[in-house]
Amino acid sequence: MVNTSKLKGRMRELSITQADVAKTLGIAQSTVNQKLNNTRPFDLDEAEKLSKLLGISDWEFGSYFFSKQVALRN
Repeated sequence: MVNTSKLKGRMRELSITQADVAKTLGIAQSTVNQKLNNTRPFDLDEAEKLSKLLGISDWEFGSYFFSKQVALRN
């Protein structure tokens, strides 16, 4: 599940609205609302586009789009 609180907080910091996200992702604002409330999932393409809009680095990506820590294998 997506860390929606963190995403919403980042959106507030940057004054980005759900309408802005909808335009970036090419989906309806109501769909964005569902995704930001974990009713519908983000696909990888949407997550990548949203991370670019919000200035989320590759290093931070997991903390926004995965709710649990994932162990890395060497």
